[in-house]
Amino acid sequence: MNMILAVDKNWAIGCDGGLLVHLPGDLKFFKEQTSGKTVIMGRTTMESLPGKKPLPNRENIVMTRQEDFEKDGFKVLKSKEAVLDYVKDIAEDQVFIIGGEQIYKSFLSDADTIYLTKIDAEFKADRYFVNLDEMPEFKVTWESRLQDENGIAYKFYKYERV
Repeated sequence: MNMILAVDKNWAIGCDGGLLVHLPGDLKFFKEQTSGKTVIMGRTTMESLPGKKPLPNRENIVMTRQEDFEKDGFKVLKSKEAVLDYVKDIAEDQVFIIGGEQIYKSFLSDADTIYLTKIDAEFKADRYFVNLDEMPEFKVTWESRLQDENGIAYKFYKYERV
């Protein structure tokens, strides 16, 4: 199973239900990695999608504890166990956790690969990810050249479980 996300210098991932910053290059990278695959998200992340609509060319799964929650275009599952059961026959490299904070925390032990955009800036935030550089079970296996958009520098990284 994969995860994909962007973090700032403090490992922040979001604020007020949205992304920290709009970086077209990061959004393109996200689309390239997840297109044609299965994406798993929490309800708040689903509600932050453009038009609250499913991401195109992907199977969209929402995990929520809300018993009566339903949304057209999304497979709604109520627990981590239900999600793992649902994706058990899908190749691991075809499944991506895309947020938010609680979903990342819940599935971190199941992820073998994490695609991470590290933004060389600090933003106002209320959601965070664990510092992978302090986790001996993960190591960087690839990194991109430095990117720059609107004066904001960032790099893409691939972390893999050792």
